[in-house]
Amino acid sequence: MSKTILVTGGTRGIGKAVALKLAGTFPGSRLFLTHAGPRVEAVDGVLEEIRALGADAEASRWAVQDSAAGEAAIKDILDKTGRLDILVNNAGITRDGLSLRMTEEDFRAVLDVNLWGVFSLSRLAARHMLKERRGRIINVSSVVAFTGNPGQANYAASKAGIIGLTKTMALEFAPRGVTVNAVAPGFVETDMTGKLNDGLRERFLAKIPLGRFGSPADVARAVAFLASDEASYLTGVTIHVNGGLHLA
Repeated sequence: MSKTILVTGGTRGIGKAVALKLAGTFPGSRLFLTHAGPRVEAVDGVLEEIRALGADAEASRWAVQDSAAGEAAIKDILDKTGRLDILVNNAGITRDGLSLRMTEEDFRAVLDVNLWGVFSLSRLAARHMLKERRGRIINVSSVVAFTGNPGQANYAASKAGIIGLTKTMALEFAPRGVTVNAVAPGFVETDMTGKLNDGLRERFLAKIPLGRFGSPADVARAVAFLASDEASYLTGVTIHVNGGLHLA
């Protein structure tokens, strides 16, 4: 069955894998993707990949922490399709630094995008979903929400906040048939992990029981499950996709 789907940060890394997986899972769907950078050839390439799977897609550049931009984007989606079935809150940033040296600007910037952005957009999407008495909201957290990570006080706090937000919204929205769940990736092969030197890669791999980094596709499969009818009785849960790095 076709769906109308919004994936933030949906043109690269985990977001791209999620968009492609959802396009294949729900043929004939319309996908709306956000990206933070200027429109480049890579964005058009993602859209073509999605269309090759039998879905329609478009991408737009706006900041998820900008509530006015989010409201305009949701209105545009509803004007074009009359519905919004699935929201995947994937967009996020890092500004790493040890706690004693981290600037207030860097701390607030990460929470603004990673946590406020999720709250703001989820609330906007829920207004429509609750009226329709159906919908899926899926938030991308992180293993560091549960373990912490030196140099990432801002990022860990934002991702931990997403877990509390997911549980609270799940309780609030459940009576009207809207589910809210999360996935918490561990180390995943993305641009960020690709920059690690060999020594750091070996140190991180040694901590993972399955002995490998995850792939964006591993995370995308978990998201697609939570978006599917098979997960209709799950809400407020977090699926850990980390190779056993943190057994919660």
